[in-house]
Amino acid sequence: MSGPRRRILIFSCMQEVSSFNPVPSTIGDFNIGRGQQWLDDRRSIDDEIGGALSVFEAEQDIEMVPTMGAKAITSGGILQASDWESLRDDLVASLEANSQVDAAYFCLHGAMSAEGEPDPEGHLLAEARRILGNDIPLVVSLDLHGILTDRMISHSDAIVLYHTYPHVDMGTTGERAARLLLRILRGEVSPVTARVKIPALVRGDELITGSGLFGECIRLCQEIESSSTGLAAGMMIGNPFTDVPDLRTNSLVVTDGDVETAEKLAGQLAELFWQHHEAMQVPLLSLAESVEQALGAEGTVVLTDAADATSSGASGDSNAVVAALLEAGFSGTVLSPVVDPPAVLAAQAAGIGGEVVISLGGSQDPGRFTPLSVSGTVRLLSDGNFRSETFGQHWRAGDSAVIESGNVTWVVTTRPVSLFDRSLFYAHGCDPRRFDAVVVKSPHCEPHMFADWCGLMLNVDAPGATSANLCSLGHTLAPRPIFPLDGEVRFEPRAEIYPIA
Repeated sequence: MSGPRRRILIFSCMQEVSSFNPVPSTIGDFNIGRGQQWLDDRRSIDDEIGGALSVFEAEQDIEMVPTMGAKAITSGGILQASDWESLRDDLVASLEANSQVDAAYFCLHGAMSAEGEPDPEGHLLAEARRILGNDIPLVVSLDLHGILTDRMISHSDAIVLYHTYPHVDMGTTGERAARLLLRILRGEVSPVTARVKIPALVRGDELITGSGLFGECIRLCQEIESSSTGLAAGMMIGNPFTDVPDLRTNSLVVTDGDVETAEKLAGQLAELFWQHHEAMQVPLLSLAESVEQALGAEGTVVLTDAADATSSGASGDSNAVVAALLEAGFSGTVLSPVVDPPAVLAAQAAGIGGEVVISLGGSQDPGRFTPLSVSGTVRLLSDGNFRSETFGQHWRAGDSAVIESGNVTWVVTTRPVSLFDRSLFYAHGCDPRRFDAVVVKSPHCEPHMFADWCGLMLNVDAPGATSANLCSLGHTLAPRPIFPLDGEVRFEPRAEIYPIA
């Protein structure tokens, strides 16, 4: 005869912001699901919730208790206060309505920020403990670009982090978190966490875990997790565009009750990272240098404009790269995305085949981008709803248009969507391979997206709210001194242990 079923609460809230994007996020920027239908919808998506479900559903003695999932369509500016309060109240109410549980799995991002609340994830975890109690096990999964706060660690039994960048292990992260939660629930392990704060903000190709120096840290994390005492290990490198008091890099190790080992391994991870931290900056080419190289290139030139990366929180309305190409007389065909609601309205008014005379770019972040005068033909109109190429998620770009102006094809959207794959282009009838130059607004994409087939890839030092030129952004809240914002930064690893004795 089987024993009583154990009830596991499942909860999710995910958003990453750029504090330097002047356009605030709203509750309308979230996909929100509730109850069993929310869980049913996640089964077809390779993310943390889907991964966790695959583990929990294989256990006959586990009953899942769905609450609410709120996931931002893409990154954006800081969530405005009234919308945070509304979302927070809704999320907390979903916990209060399902408080009689034996354990909880929280799927969070870590780099959310709202007006008046720099640590929304920590707030939600504190509320969870108030409602669910301190005795039930609670495991959290986080993006390695999250901001790790004392509240987040103190109110969870263990934190499980992504191991890959570009991120391709969301599903397996959910599986790792679910398996660990089950072990804690069944009394098999007693987790203790060690965290080392590292005064560094990093960007660049060396963070690609398959080929970069950062991969050495991740491989050590995986060795720790496969050891007899290691339960979870990761590097949380933060999001340098979310300017908050806890912004930094962290090493994190969770062991089965072994404080000494957790402390030692977290220190080793931190020291290994620090050995390479100066190399973890992306070499950038000025706009002028980038255009000069593009003029003489063979094959498709990919101009990486990570400064306007919507997946990192930028506004998406930069026209800087295209404007520089046109000014230099680039004669090849160019493909570029841009967020510009007024331009979409003008295209709709003109209709497919109609002519428009409009301004493009600078509608969202006029302090950085100067509108570009454009005369063109409307080639396509859409509602902007499509599935992402990478994960099959529903993305909503809002009403959208393809406008052809001379040698430039613009994919114009009302709302920003993530651009770390080619789905926006494909959904609007544009094959990047057929263009001589493509503006890619993402710091890194999986190699097959562009790098494996393009003739030349350039990292452009353009203006934007997510520029890898971190010193140009103007941090005011991040702890100082910190690399690379300050000159000489000294580091001596010191582990903090949770739960605090």
